Amino acid sequence: MHTNRLEALGLTHTYGQGNAAAPALADVSLAIGVDEPEAVAIMGPSGSGKSTLLHALAGIVAPASGRVVWRGRDLASMRDGERTKLRRSDFGFVFQSGQLLPELPAIENVALPLMLGGTARTGAEAAAGALLHRLGLGEMLGRRPGELSGGQAQRVAIARALVGSPGIVFADEPTGALDRSTGDAVMSLLIGATLGHGASLVVVTHDPEVAAMCSRVVRLQDGRIVSDERRVDVRADAVPAAARTAPSGAAPSYAVPGIASAPVPLPQHPSYGAARVEAHVPNPHMPNTLRGAVQQSWIETPR
Repeated sequence: MHTNRLEALGLTHTYGQGNAAAPALADVSLAIGVDEPEAVAIMGPSGSGKSTLLHALAGIVAPASGRVVWRGRDLASMRDGERTKLRRSDFGFVFQSGQLLPELPAIENVALPLMLGGTARTGAEAAAGALLHRLGLGEMLGRRPGELSGGQAQRVAIARALVGSPGIVFADEPTGALDRSTGDAVMSLLIGATLGHGASLVVVTHDPEVAAMCSRVVRLQDGRIVSDERRVDVRADAVPAAARTAPSGAAPSYAVPGIASAPVPLPQHPSYGAARVEAHVPNPHMPNTLRGAVQQSWIETPR
């Protein structure tokens, strides 16, 4: 059994009360990452419950009934502070619009969760810089989000999600704001880098092209799972083979066209130093909610 196993058991959830009550989840059960890391697409029409399911799996929304179990622990049994720490240490998040802090350069956006988790600035920026290099952004370390293209900004968001070595990454329409070509490149990188880190990916999407890049597609309608398909015809360009074959303990190689695939030393820079480190730095990170209030969630101290 794979260590990073996430289970939903009989989840139900309703928004509103009385005549205005709208069921969002109705007896939803599924398991993710049972035997190995996997890329799971959650699809369905608007109002089908897919975002609610993602929020419940991530411990952001408490279901009305049922359980979410991560690595054998029921999220409902944890105190708020424990769930906050869990979202920083075990879960990574990628948003549709990146949700990068506009006043910080790329390297600091990625390093910030490490520093807030207790990693010294030098080590955090070295880890962030090494990962950004491997994602093809070695020349963009000092650029702020407003100085990056949409695809570059999403790569920074992917680096931020992975820098703490999470066991699972949640992505909410990660290519929704990108054109097709850029979105395909970002999605390929997201899948390859996440699986290359030994983590599963759960992505909510309306886009069948995005779902076609995943190894499993779960479809919801009216809060219920109507199909759960494990694909054998995954698009050939979706998951770089090197992302699945990195030796245990080694930095993964993400052989995506146009992306540097080998660990690269950080350049000499007055602010960032010249240290070369692996990207697997254990530490708390990541936000409390999937939308908004990113700054607030990052500065919350685990209790």
